[in-house]
Amino acid sequence: MRTFILLFMIFLFVNISFAQEEGSLEQTLQNLSADAAAGYLNPIASGFGANLNAGWFHKAPQDKVLGFDFEIGFIFMGSQFPNDATSFLTSGQFNFSNKEAEQILSADPNWGNLTDAIRDDFINQLTSRAFDVTMEGATIIGSPDENITITFPGQTITEPTSGESINVEDQQVVLPVAGFKELANADFLPMLAPQISLGTIYGTQVTLRYLPEAELDPDLGSFKYFGYGLQHNPAAWLPMPLPFDVSAGFFTQTLKIGDIFKTKTTAFGLNASKQFGFDALNITPYAGFMLESATMEVNYDFIVDRGPTLEPIVQKVKFEIEGENTSRITLGLSIRFLIINLNADYNIGKYNNFSAGITIAI
Repeated sequence: MRTFILLFMIFLFVNISFAQEEGSLEQTLQNLSADAAAGYLNPIASGFGANLNAGWFHKAPQDKVLGFDFEIGFIFMGSQFPNDATSFLTSGQFNFSNKEAEQILSADPNWGNLTDAIRDDFINQLTSRAFDVTMEGATIIGSPDENITITFPGQTITEPTSGESINVEDQQVVLPVAGFKELANADFLPMLAPQISLGTIYGTQVTLRYLPEAELDPDLGSFKYFGYGLQHNPAAWLPMPLPFDVSAGFFTQTLKIGDIFKTKTTAFGLNASKQFGFDALNITPYAGFMLESATMEVNYDFIVDRGPTLEPIVQKVKFEIEGENTSRITLGLSIRFLIINLNADYNIGKYNNFSAGITIAI
């Protein structure tokens, strides 16, 4: 089971290391304030949401009062990143580190004439509070050569003890953050999930996605994943059959990685299908329209280095990113041969998505 979970994580996070080690994503986020991190992570939040809301159905449930329809297998998903997802531009607050503050202040010609003690006081002024700044650069899927830059707004800063002033013009500070590892320049985000469906009672079918809780790393915490959905075919209540099968569906799930990431998704809407052939040998085209939402909650520590003589400032950062997909149109085809069912569909939304499934059907 642990091997399977690791395989799942490889697909899910494209070999990203979330562990407490040098070069991990968590360590990368420690260089970013909440506003900067939200822009940086947005494509992944939207991509995960588009993936998790995909692949829930490939046909409407049987329109029977009581029937048996069981499927178990895997769903593969892939979200396409839009062209404008590789970079971001936003404004917000940012705390500068000791090194960054010295870079900003040293642009004043008078900086070199000040004593070490006065320079330290100026640096402490900058590192002890947040500034309203402009932030731009590569997102997590952007170029590995396009670092995030913070534009410090020009202003005059006065040191209260000596009365000395520093005139600082607009300056850009370059952060050690760019497109992240294997995700840099990525065109799509792959994922897979195990799925079980069981029906029907009065045209209703339940679908489950689940992986047992597993600890990924002692510092990181546990991985948790669970989702469920319901589909209902109203034809089970009608005296006359419909020319095609139709159903209403509701689907929700939660994916959690330790205390760092938690993603929740919800989708609901209508889908229709038409089976051609026999029960164990058929072709079924299907289509659907879904309204959807996805929220990624992010938790980490933003660490501001204040030099060798002062303790770093550790800010507990917690925010949510709303996925950009709000609806999708699904067009797909399902093929069944004896107990094997194969399906594939394309989902049209802000983040276009492809999903495919292979299941054992009884």
